[in-house]
Amino acid sequence: MSLKIYSTLSRTKEDFKTLEPGKVRMYVCGPTVYAESHIGHAMSALVFDIVRRYLEYSGYEVNFVMNFTDVDDKIINKANELGRDPYELADQYIRQYKANLDALNVKPATKNPRATEDMPQIIEMISQLIRNKSAYELDGDVYYDVESKPDYGKLSGRRLDTMNAGARIQVDERKAHPMDFALWKAAKPGEPAWDSPWGKGRPGWHIECSAMNMAHLGEQIDIHGGGNDLIFPHHENEIAQTEALTHKPFAAYWMHNGMLGLKSEKMSKSLGNMITIDQFLSEHPGDVMRLWVLNGSYRSPLSYSDEVIDQTEQAYRRLLNAKKTALPGAVGLPEEKAAALQSAAEQARQAFKDSMDDDFNTSAALAAIFELVRNLNQARSDSATEAQLLPAREVFNELTGVLGLKLEEQIGSANAADPFIDLLVSLRRDLRAEKNWALSDKLRNELKALGVILEDSKDGTTWTWEQG
Repeated sequence: MSLKIYSTLSRTKEDFKTLEPGKVRMYVCGPTVYAESHIGHAMSALVFDIVRRYLEYSGYEVNFVMNFTDVDDKIINKANELGRDPYELADQYIRQYKANLDALNVKPATKNPRATEDMPQIIEMISQLIRNKSAYELDGDVYYDVESKPDYGKLSGRRLDTMNAGARIQVDERKAHPMDFALWKAAKPGEPAWDSPWGKGRPGWHIECSAMNMAHLGEQIDIHGGGNDLIFPHHENEIAQTEALTHKPFAAYWMHNGMLGLKSEKMSKSLGNMITIDQFLSEHPGDVMRLWVLNGSYRSPLSYSDEVIDQTEQAYRRLLNAKKTALPGAVGLPEEKAAALQSAAEQARQAFKDSMDDDFNTSAALAAIFELVRNLNQARSDSATEAQLLPAREVFNELTGVLGLKLEEQIGSANAADPFIDLLVSLRRDLRAEKNWALSDKLRNELKALGVILEDSKDGTTWTWEQG
């Protein structure tokens, strides 16, 4: 099975073919840095980190660009509120966001362009759009002429004659069409501004991404990604202004992740229900957030609740337990059982690949990994030696690594209790040897209440954290 990707543009799953053999040019819209990054930002970053990791696992060389919007009305307004320099404020939030991504084991981008660092490319792109009659200047402002692009609306499926200027598009009666959008904004007192052929000003949001994309990846790219809230107007406008210059398809595949909700309510700053990445990581390992994202479809909405995260924590502990070494004194599996374990590992690898090749179906890929975990735990319980467990565990490490899971013990997490549980299991073993069944059963029940499941066999007792 070859990799298939759902493209928002075609609304179908398409066979993945790159512009250049063996290489992928991928651009993902990063955050506008005017506040602390929240778990919605993390969700999108994790989705595209997983996509990138799988592409690299599949043998592609990935040039991964994620921008920072570091000049914007929101940044300027927040800086004015705080009495801060907008450049310094943006830089502070960029550093914090990069630290958050590192804590979540998100691979660093090949390049993180900033709008303020690519201003010459932005100004040149606007100049070219004016020259080819795709844009016009009005008293120091420059607007893109949407009627100059006959297929405007093809990404979102909207028709120009039925569109109304939305909340994110400033209505200006001077414009030729209400949906014409700003490429350059004339300077206002106290705002950051740059010199341009149209006077001092700053770029509009949409042109920033098109210019950075072209500057760092070229006229055409393989994958353009972002949240589905960016389909219109941001990505629609990126297509319009880029293709107006190149006369070529901008991106071969448009990938959009679903939005995040808190207990069926959309998360937003206006509602005051934001959970920052720092807040989440102060209570949970980064792997838990990654597992939570992996367990859904990247194109569907993702729900956040304490119950969901508790269940994800339990799944995380199951994965950690799969890394346990053989039982002390393990005598080994019969040859046919050892062969069956290795066969199960190969089947898990194939099922994983088949799932990921189907538009990055991470929930099915995880199911393949958990089936391998079940086989590993059973083999360990059946007295497999370390040499017999190792090949299957290497496959487990390979597949979880592709998904970016670190699976390391966390100080202060439930897994710090593992040595104490081992001690209690050893004590119970002694109680059973003394035929103190009442106390042995009491210990089993108390451990079960804490989420610890014991399995007794002729070779001893093993334990795992209960799956939610």
